[in-house]
Amino acid sequence: MWFAGIDWADKHHDVVVLDVAGQQVLSRRVAHSAAGLASLTAELRALAPAPEEVVCVVERAHGLLIAALLEAGLWVAPVNPKTVDRTRPASGAKSDQLDALLLARAGRSAWPDLRRWRPDTPVLAELKTLTRDEASLIRQQTRVVNQLLACLKAYYPVVTELFDKLTRPVAHAFLRAFPTLAQARAASEAELRTVLHAAHCPSSAQKAARFWATLHAPQLEASPPLVQAKARFALALVAQLEVLHQQLAEYDRAIGRLFRQHEDSSIFASLPGAGCRLAPRLLAEWGDERERYTGAAGVQALAGTAPVVVQSGQYRRVHQRTGCVKPLRAALYQLARESLLFEDWARVYYERKRAEGKTYAMAVRALSHQWVRLLYAMWSRREPYQRDRFLAAQQAHAILHATPPAQPAA
Repeated sequence: MWFAGIDWADKHHDVVVLDVAGQQVLSRRVAHSAAGLASLTAELRALAPAPEEVVCVVERAHGLLIAALLEAGLWVAPVNPKTVDRTRPASGAKSDQLDALLLARAGRSAWPDLRRWRPDTPVLAELKTLTRDEASLIRQQTRVVNQLLACLKAYYPVVTELFDKLTRPVAHAFLRAFPTLAQARAASEAELRTVLHAAHCPSSAQKAARFWATLHAPQLEASPPLVQAKARFALALVAQLEVLHQQLAEYDRAIGRLFRQHEDSSIFASLPGAGCRLAPRLLAEWGDERERYTGAAGVQALAGTAPVVVQSGQYRRVHQRTGCVKPLRAALYQLARESLLFEDWARVYYERKRAEGKTYAMAVRALSHQWVRLLYAMWSRREPYQRDRFLAAQQAHAILHATPPAQPAA
């Protein structure tokens, strides 16, 4: 076996290769280009009769470098970056070549425990990219909404009373038609109704009457120069929100089409409260490679739902796991939150954790830990969620592990 430690960078990659005895057989730097990656894969393939005998130890499991290594048939083994940090010299010395050497050494020492990285299927790979990019767009939308909210509070606070959510198209239509309080007050009730009706607002007549009354009640007003400047900024933010709203709708359609094509879609769609956004995200982050996980405990550690225990002597502390796949942790956390609205057993479990003194976040995270066990069983058996079957199994488990009554003394 040969162990190639590859330190990734934007412009180049440093590579150090060790043989099974730990002797260095190759050390070089290649450019992050088509020619550089082709040269690297050719050299690595030339080391062994079979490309599977060259283990490429890297700190990430995605990117063009990983794609080139996988296409060449090489064995790719991602490791946690903290694994390398713990093996640094006491002096704290650091360089790209040293990092590559430490990666190769880590792969050689941990060889029996290394797992070969297998890429996702094309449908799942595209689904994962789309769902993560959509999450980025949603975060961007949230930032713009917060900016708009702060802007309106500075010069036009009554809008925040009229609309509970500034992400709705009807709020955007209202601000485009009436960007200032003076313009809104100058409009008749019929004009307000026309704007709301054009934006497909339900009960537009009743809401127009309420809006007109609210607008003509005493309101906080800013100075004319501030109103003029902030109205321009509000319209700029509304334009951004309208584009984001349109793009998110297109992402939802594309994600829905891919999700329905996958054979595991029925499993994740059956989860309570998963919906059209959460179910595809769970499938994309969980994956479909049945050999990737050895059990539910592995998923719990990977998703960060399993707590970390730190103990030394009489000191003992339990804290949240930070080294995990953050998108998977977020999706499972959201699943646990949604299940509180649909599943009585989830609500009972959550309340028990709160009674034990856990915070809201800790209780929901503990519930997501339980959902991983349930979801792993569903996924392994390729069966959708069935509440009655789960409750029966839960009751049987409780009876099996119940404490037997004490026997009377002889």
